[in-house]
Amino acid sequence: MQRFAAVIRLRPEKEAEYRALHAAAWPGVLAALKQANISNYSIFLRDGLLFSYLEYNGDDYAADMASIAADPVTQEWLAHTDPCQQPLDSATGAESWAPAEQIFHLE
Repeated sequence: MQRFAAVIRLRPEKEAEYRALHAAAWPGVLAALKQANISNYSIFLRDGLLFSYLEYNGDDYAADMASIAADPVTQEWLAHTDPCQQPLDSATGAESWAPAEQIFHLE
């Protein structure tokens, strides 16, 4: 199992919309995540920053992430959620969510 965390800004004027979307997350999106070996996925909010954490239990992370990106339901979901977010200045290239480095873990 691999752990992944990432950070992005939430546009303040979009907070209510973002919360509403996640309060009723689309079943097709959840199924695509599970099919791609994602579990224990959480998003936290503090002072305008979204922090995500997930666990990956597959063998080919790149292929599984590509399957999520290719999923039509997920693409539609992202058309709603992406405008709510603003990448950090430190995000590079095609990143929207900036990966966070794990510096401590207690099992």
